Amino acid sequence: MINKKENLVSNVRECVQNGKGKGTFTTIVPIEDLRGHGRLFSRISLEVGSSIGMHDHTEDFEVYCILSGNGVVNDNGKNIEVSEGDVIYTADGRVHSIENTGDKELEFIAVVLYDKK
Repeated sequence: MINKKENLVSNVRECVQNGKGKGTFTTIVPIEDLRGHGRLFSRISLEVGSSIGMHDHTEDFEVYCILSGNGVVNDNGKNIEVSEGDVIYTADGRVHSIENTGDKELEFIAVVLYDKK
C-alpha cells in the first residue's frame, strides 16, 4: 500500500500531555494498521516554545527520531538537548517530555508500540 503525502491526515493538538502550545500530528500509519501492536506512528511538528508534557511508558514504549529543529528532552529527570538525527527511546515505566527550544518548528517521528514481553 502506498499512502501519498497529500492523503495523510493531520490534526493540531493543544497542550499535549499537559504540555505547552500546539503541535501538528500527521498520521503515518493509522492505528488500525498497527494490528494491535501499537497506538501511534506519526510525524509531529511542535511550534516554537511548544512541548509535549511529562508522561510515562509502562505497558508500551516510545521512540522519537528527530528530523529537524532543536529541543530539550527531559529523559527520566535529566534534561538533554536534541537535534536532527537524535533518537530518544522511553520504556520500562520511565518518563519523558520534549520541548521545542529552537527558533523554528521541531519535527520528529514518534512511534508507540505495546510492550509484549
